[in-house]
Amino acid sequence: MHTRLTLQLHQRGAKQLLAKYGDRLVCVRYRYDTEQKKRLKTVELIVEECPWVPETKQESGGRVVYLRVAAAEMEVRRQVKGAGGKWNPQLGVWEISYEQVVALHLERRIAHAQKSIYI
Repeated sequence: MHTRLTLQLHQRGAKQLLAKYGDRLVCVRYRYDTEQKKRLKTVELIVEECPWVPETKQESGGRVVYLRVAAAEMEVRRQVKGAGGKWNPQLGVWEISYEQVVALHLERRIAHAQKSIYI
């Protein structure tokens, strides 16, 4: 079974259902069952509503990230080392907690997994 069409509340084909279900209606879908050769009209309804406070988006403070710092950048190296950063000679990067990277405003220096982390 697959969905071929999803209608929003303001579209033709959903207005009668909007009159029936009111504010509880989210959308109307037309699903097709190829085995039984049937078209099904389904509705998505809100059945419960309650307060919710989303978590603030932040990285885990304990997560260790890799930081690129050129050998000539003595001041930056001193800051990273002072914040608890450890040099990883095999990878050629500094290992430091993400929380410290944010505190030092060095987020742009994070070596991401999809990029080479060698300097």
